[in-house]
Amino acid sequence: MKQLIECVPNFSEGRDMAIIKQITDEIERVEGVKLLDVDPGAATNRTVVTMVGTPDDVLQAAFAAVKKASELIDMSNQKGEHPRFGATDVCPLVPISNITMEETVEYARKLGERIGKELLIPIYCYENAAFETKRQNLANCRSGEYEGLKEKLSNPEWKPDFGPDHYNESIKRTGVTAVGARDFLVAFNVNLNTTSTRRANAIAFDVRERGRVKREGNPLTGKIVNDKHGKPVMIPGSLKEVKAIGWFIDEYDVAQISMNLTNISITPVHIAYDEVWKKAEERGIRVTGSELVGLVPLEAMLEAGRYFLRKQKRSVGVDNNELVRIAIKSMGLDDLSEFNPKEKIIEFMLDDDGTDKLVDMSLTDFANETASESPAPGGGSISAYVGALGVSLGTMVANLSSHKRGWDHRWEEFSDWAVKGQQYKDMLLHYVDEDTNSFNNIMDAFGLPKNTDSEKEIRINAIEAASKYAMEIPFKVMETSLQSMEVMKAMADIGNPNSVSDAGVGALCALTAVEGAYLNVKINASGINDKTFTDDLLNKGLKIAETAKVLRDDIIEVVDNKISEL
Repeated sequence: MKQLIECVPNFSEGRDMAIIKQITDEIERVEGVKLLDVDPGAATNRTVVTMVGTPDDVLQAAFAAVKKASELIDMSNQKGEHPRFGATDVCPLVPISNITMEETVEYARKLGERIGKELLIPIYCYENAAFETKRQNLANCRSGEYEGLKEKLSNPEWKPDFGPDHYNESIKRTGVTAVGARDFLVAFNVNLNTTSTRRANAIAFDVRERGRVKREGNPLTGKIVNDKHGKPVMIPGSLKEVKAIGWFIDEYDVAQISMNLTNISITPVHIAYDEVWKKAEERGIRVTGSELVGLVPLEAMLEAGRYFLRKQKRSVGVDNNELVRIAIKSMGLDDLSEFNPKEKIIEFMLDDDGTDKLVDMSLTDFANETASESPAPGGGSISAYVGALGVSLGTMVANLSSHKRGWDHRWEEFSDWAVKGQQYKDMLLHYVDEDTNSFNNIMDAFGLPKNTDSEKEIRINAIEAASKYAMEIPFKVMETSLQSMEVMKAMADIGNPNSVSDAGVGALCALTAVEGAYLNVKINASGINDKTFTDDLLNKGLKIAETAKVLRDDIIEVVDNKISEL
């Protein structure tokens, strides 16, 4: 699956829209990156830009934007309310999908090194990308701001992580940039059935990490308790990595708890929602719904959907769209206005790229496209789709078993099998389009020019690489389809006996997917010069096909025996 990161550079210009447009144009020129938001502020003289894409593409877009900002923004003339020390003040990377924080840190440092080396801008790495503890805090890195850079760069303790370490005329213009890696921040508001800001604030103090000031006697009017340094002692709230305040919204005539969830891996959206619900109820107030401000990663919504299904003791092995729907309804995200997943979930926005996918077609259209004179989709895509249908049947049996009357104590056991089935199904559906894409890549390679020796060599290498990939995809279909048969085997053995035939049909489909994909592995091998590569995949493929046949026979034997007992 594709890795995605978010990048949120802050540029020290919020008034001249022509300059801002030139910077964001650089981002939009990079394929694989989507510009999600541009938020200029005149008073702060600062623009916050949000982009998302694959890591290497985001790094290229970020570098191009930083370069353009260094050309257009002269920090010696810049004034604004917001703390700042560079034309590109900060440039954090945020892991979104299928990527770890550790990997994101490496990308941040790679970006910082390139900016420092090629643009000669001093770089401080902060938050998770920091090389030392004191630089984790952005405020420490930015202390003294732009006006203090000359003194800061002369201090050995504040030698930049990358780039020049002596103040010069170039740095006088560009300033310094902080490049970091941080967790995704979610702005999340919970709606209350009250108009009282004071009561909303009381709930906010209950949940926010900072908590409330400790008082002697009466918690509202008592004397503030100070520590030995004369600072107020705080009673921590119940949610880590959460900032919160209560306020009243005139537009909706309700009070809200407005929260910033600064690390959703520690306090996810659904936990914040449930905790506010609990604290509000203790104060006699009802939660009526919630509101997500800005965008949210898909996994945050999926995790919420699973959480609320588990509370109902229902299987979480359902498709992503159903999990998102459960999350929306459970947290009342459509209480104040429509919640459109295609506009609020990052990955859904990126998927809407205008390209037609086979898996988005109706059954009839897919069959008609296959039957047409077009050579794709072909046997590889069909094999992947048959495999997806097969494991979908196994997953169905798992979900039916999870909800079977009298088996309530086993719901989690079957839910786990349904989750596995969904994962196999999603992988196989991905290969439906990927197999056709691999065929198109071969056609593109054959279409390359061949007028010179250099062009001929490039064309030959491109054909070889595309042909290898076209062989690898059906091989992955074989592997995944064989692995998926564990779901059908388990459901034949322990699942709802009234649905055992569905497990059997699923196994038959899986074997068809394995054998069909193997035919595509073999036919694509003929166009590849690297025989070590092809022989390896062919031999592995043969073993997979033989193993799948044995497993199919075992499953069908169990299915026949159980049908005879009904």
